Amino acid sequence: MRLANKVAVVTGGASGMGLASVLSFAAEGAQVVIADFNAQTGNAAVETALQQGLDVSFIQTDVASEEDIEAMCEHALSAYGRLDVLFNNAGVGGAIGPITETTVEDWDYTFDVLAKGVFLGMKHGAKIMRRQGDGGSIINTASIAGLSGDAGPLVYSAAKAAVINLSKSAAVELAPDHIRVNAICPGYIATPLTEGKNPEAIKRSFTQSQPWPDYGRGEHIAGVALFLASDDAGFVTGESIVVDGGSTAEGPGRTRRFPQMAASNSRYSGVTKGSTGADNALRKRDPGESDA
Repeated sequence: MRLANKVAVVTGGASGMGLASVLSFAAEGAQVVIADFNAQTGNAAVETALQQGLDVSFIQTDVASEEDIEAMCEHALSAYGRLDVLFNNAGVGGAIGPITETTVEDWDYTFDVLAKGVFLGMKHGAKIMRRQGDGGSIINTASIAGLSGDAGPLVYSAAKAAVINLSKSAAVELAPDHIRVNAICPGYIATPLTEGKNPEAIKRSFTQSQPWPDYGRGEHIAGVALFLASDDAGFVTGESIVVDGGSTAEGPGRTRRFPQMAASNSRYSGVTKGSTGADNALRKRDPGESDA
């Protein structure tokens, strides 16, 4: 049991990479708090885990709210008595469409969830771990979109680049407290956030978009998260581990691989809110319309 006697919190833990990590952590002996904006999928995730005999609980959490993050951490303490692992994984697709049509509100929403949410998780998780005095592990979900200029939508990519740098900076600051901080950079992973209405077509596209002949799954991310959460990674901090089937080795070239995803070809601009349960806020646009 690699996480025996450890308590973990996973944000965005109700589906996709987060749920796969929750189940992996709990199967390795951890008591796990599922924190998610979507109460319906959160409660369903608890049922799934309990059916497997795993020790989990759920708290509805908006990671962009400091009050919610504080409540999430207090829930871990009140339910299980401590906090050893914090996986800041919650995410949304966020702003899409051309930069000339991106509103400040779309930018702010995207950064609130993807960057501020990670900052708040690290801030309050580190306070508890430092007070406990025996270290801990903080893991942040970044993306290959934060590593280049053509692996994701513009605002999403900027937010994920911020997560990578936040992770490195926090790793240096928290090292004296034996708190390790690392980021995971997923590539094209088939999850409810990415699959949309045609999951089989997405899986085929993802498989064809990388050198590795199989599409990425949440379990691939969970395996790396489990390593980073465990004592096996006891000398690993400040790293950004790419899990992408060789995409960045070849060069992601998202708009070349998926021309329909290029901002200039998008039928919409606005923000997508993924598996949060909240409605997307999209505006239909004419791809041929000039910005002039």
